[in-house]
Order: sequence, then C-alpha cells, then structure tokens
Amino acid sequence: MVSRGPSLPRITDVAALAGVSTSTASKALNDTGQLREETRERVRRAAEQLGFTPDSRGRALSSGRSYTVGLITTDSSGRFSIPIMLGAEDALSAGEMALVLCDTRDDPLREQHYLRSLVSRRVDGIIVTGRRTEPREPIDVPIPVVYAFSASTDPDDMSVIADDHGGAASTVRHLLSLGRRRIAHVTGPASHRSAQTRAAATVETAADALVGEPMHGEWSERWGRHAVDLLLRSESEVDAISCGSDQIARGVCDRLRELGRSVPDDIAVTGCDNWSVMALASRPPLTTVDLELEELGRRTAQLLLSAIAGTPSPGLLELPTRLITRESTLGT
Repeated sequence: MVSRGPSLPRITDVAALAGVSTSTASKALNDTGQLREETRERVRRAAEQLGFTPDSRGRALSSGRSYTVGLITTDSSGRFSIPIMLGAEDALSAGEMALVLCDTRDDPLREQHYLRSLVSRRVDGIIVTGRRTEPREPIDVPIPVVYAFSASTDPDDMSVIADDHGGAASTVRHLLSLGRRRIAHVTGPASHRSAQTRAAATVETAADALVGEPMHGEWSERWGRHAVDLLLRSESEVDAISCGSDQIARGVCDRLRELGRSVPDDIAVTGCDNWSVMALASRPPLTTVDLELEELGRRTAQLLLSAIAGTPSPGLLELPTRLITRESTLGT
C-alpha cells in the first residue's frame, strides 16, 4: 500500500481559517476587488499559517496579469546589468513578480525578436538597460517601459540614470580637501558620454588645480599605464590623478609603482564605478565612486510597478552616487 503525505492546503482551507468566503479569499490573495485592508491582511496571515501558495496560472487568469517583467540589456558581460537586475528583483519580489532577462548583444534584430517574445508572453512591463550611458531610441510596445542607466531619447518616457557629473566632482573635491593642487584627469574615449561628463565635471571642479587637458583613451588598464608615461614626461609635478574608471585607475597605480612613485604619498589616485574586481584588487585599493546600480535597479522597478498599477511618472530621474574612500588617497 502506497503511503501518501498530507494534502496541500487549498484556497477553501484559507477561506475557512480567515472566516471569509472562497471568492473573498481569492480576491485578497490576488490583490483584486474592493476589500478592506484588514480583511486582506487576515487572509494573508491565514495563507501564511497554512503554507498556502496561490497557483500562478489561476492568479494570472483572475487578474489579467502575468506577474512577470522583462529586462532587455545590451550588456553581455553583465558588468552593469547584473547589479541593476539584482536591485530590480528586490523590488519585484515584494510583489511576487518574476523577471525574465534578455541579452540583445547589441543586435537590433535580436532586440526586436525578444520584444515580440516578451509581449506575446504578456509580460506586465519591460526594463531596458545597457552598458553605456548614451540615451537610446525608445522601444515601441503596448505595455509600461522604464529605461535604466541608459535614458530614453523621449523626455516623456520614464528613465532612471546615475549622476555621473556629481560622482566625478566628488572625487576632485576629495582630492582638494587632502591638499592636492596638481590634478590630472585620465579617462575613456572622447566619444563616450560617460567619459565626456566625468571629464567636464573634473575640469569644472578642479579649476586652477587641473593639470593640462583631460586625457582620453580606451577603458583599460593598458591605457592607464600608458597615460602615466605620457603625463609624467610633461608634468612631473602632478600630485593626483583622477580616472574615469577603476580599470584605468588600476593601470595608473601599477605604472606609478613600477616607476617608484608611491600611491598616495607622491601621487593620489581615484577611480570611478566601484567595480570590486578592479577597485579592491588594485595596489593600493582604490578610492572610487559607487554608481549605486542596485539602488538604481530598485528605483527603476518601483517606477515600473507604479506604471503597471496605472500611475506612471514620466520624465528623467537622476540618482546620487557615493564616494568610497580607500588607501589610494588616504594611505594605510
């Protein structure tokens, strides 16, 4: 004879424990209908006590929603999209929603394929993000969309970005507060919006303390090392180098050490991004700017949830960054 375990709790069991009808219990758990909050809470407590899990298919049918959200990204490496996704999942999980990740690999045809697929799956909304901060053309779908990190070119769309200008300015103010008065700036390609913004903030904030023009190159440690050689040939009295990324800053630190220059005693160095792979592995660890991407993902998802509920907030939301001070400017 086969032994059977205890049967799973049903919606009727939840209704009986909460002292309501089955239809009321269903409305409370699916967040539909005109119910008092105390009734909803009583039903939720009963469901939790019994270990009842609503059937997702039934929930979707009764509410007309799929309780899923799509995330479209061009960031194949996940360097920026993964922390954004983690923050978004934190916010979405509170509403018992799932997230579907789609990597377009910067291919417009692949993006269109994923968009058609997500719409056919009846996702409730879409988050669009990428690896660069340049504004992008909006997508055309009949559901709510929020753009994260890379804003939409349509000012009426909902977009959430990091304050790159404020972040770069904070590193320069930090260097000035330490008494540094000969500050150089080494950053990424001049064609990249983030490099332009960070360079402009550095020039504006450093003012007379800036040495030469911002130096543009690739986002790499190799460029950081090469930039040090170029810089010290013409500006031997530099006492600080602010960098447009942690990768560049790590290369700068490596080359300064090879040349016998102490960081930060001789030359202080700052990065940007707070990419732990680079910032913490650098010798010494980098003072840098945290773009707070997880928080950016959370705020993006919260905006999307509000839009799905019928209360969109069109426009651009710019979130503050955070300066993280470490040994590359403070010493040991």
